[in-house]
Amino acid sequence: MTHKPIEIRELSLSLPHKNCFEDFSATIRSGERIAIIGKNGSGKSTLLKILLGLSEPTYGRVTIPVDVEFGYVQQVIEDFRNKSGGQRFHESLNEALVANPSVLLLDEPTNHLDSRNRKSLMRMINVFEGTVIVVSHDKELLRNCFDIFWHIDNESVSQFSGKFDDYIRERDIGRSKIMNELSALGKEKKGAHSSLMKEQKRASNSKDRGKKSIDNKKWPTIVGKSKATRAEQTSGKKKADIRNKKDEVLDKLQNLRLPEEIKAKFSITTSDCINSNVVAIKDGAVGYGDFIVQNINISIGGTERVAILGDNGSGKSTLIKAIMGLEEIKRDGEWYVPKNENIGYLDQHYSLLNGDESVFDSIEKLYPSWNDRDVRNHLNDFLFRKNEEVEILVKNLSGGEKARLSLACIAAKTPKVLILDEITNNLDMDTIDHVVQVIRDYPGAVLAISHNKDFLDQIGIATRYVVHQGSLVVER
Repeated sequence: MTHKPIEIRELSLSLPHKNCFEDFSATIRSGERIAIIGKNGSGKSTLLKILLGLSEPTYGRVTIPVDVEFGYVQQVIEDFRNKSGGQRFHESLNEALVANPSVLLLDEPTNHLDSRNRKSLMRMINVFEGTVIVVSHDKELLRNCFDIFWHIDNESVSQFSGKFDDYIRERDIGRSKIMNELSALGKEKKGAHSSLMKEQKRASNSKDRGKKSIDNKKWPTIVGKSKATRAEQTSGKKKADIRNKKDEVLDKLQNLRLPEEIKAKFSITTSDCINSNVVAIKDGAVGYGDFIVQNINISIGGTERVAILGDNGSGKSTLIKAIMGLEEIKRDGEWYVPKNENIGYLDQHYSLLNGDESVFDSIEKLYPSWNDRDVRNHLNDFLFRKNEEVEILVKNLSGGEKARLSLACIAAKTPKVLILDEITNNLDMDTIDHVVQVIRDYPGAVLAISHNKDFLDQIGIATRYVVHQGSLVVER
């Protein structure tokens, strides 16, 4: 499975609406574990396809030795339509491995995998003898399997060798440096502007004094005009130097960028959330024709955070649908659940949103009493600021933008219970950070389905239940 090095030289990728990256060079050596990370839409999947020869770069070249055999599992798997997302992935992975590849390329492989299958994938990657290149935002996968990172950001690809936590630490140190530099540059910009204003005023006063000296015959006309010209030239040079300094500062400010933070404001507070249970189920059972989950005994307090875990197809989503009161779900036992208007549902498909509405309309319909400024101020908190961002139809938004808009809707009309159904699937790290920021501040109860352990830890999940062999049990 060993192979000669793959050479990437001066690679650039531009799409019709943006530049993804420029002048990327790297060497891929046999047995390396490389993770490509970055925002949704930054060009990660296209970079994989360039390596495979399925897409062409805008500029540059990739040299593939003849002894390289690729195996590839794409993000959206169209085959095996009668199977679940996790089953489709395994079928595609098995097909890729049959060819005994020397380089295995995986695009967001853990999106639809439960905890058991995620661990199985990580074991396979760690024992695989060839090279593995993955596109992923899954911190657990990145932490346990990869030690080279290509980060696509700000139209370039930065490379890091080391453990994922070391990369995050170095990134945070870099962000702190950027914040300090931004602060210093802001002062420098202000100082340059102040200097320019002072120089313009000084030059204007000097010119007025020179004119008066000529008019009052203190200077001969010829000498006076010569002095005035030299003064103007000196002033012009000073102003040019100050303007150049100001332009230099502005250029630096443009190239320095920190991820923006969401500042969510909710329509209810923690004190508005009742202390008694908002969900209480005793000796419950759920299913369609037959019951698939039984022995359901669960209670969720007004500000409690609970996760439902289990294998793919175990019945987690069926239980959630029963709590939401969907009529097609058969229920048994004693059930106390909130009214539908008190439940917020946030899933990976963003079913809360209407694709034919604009971003603006999505918020306005929740609060008809808000004026245009109120709606725009609320959207501004969720990073929808420009007119084109506010007026765009929901169906034309990216996955990350739909996630932010869904959070904006929940904050505008805050439910007492928030149900999260695999919300982190397909989201980049920055968007996951946005989701975490908002849910940490959310005042009500949270019920989450997720295979992403880091995400559950970050949002403060206190109790974990597991659907195991048809019963709901507390995780020990």
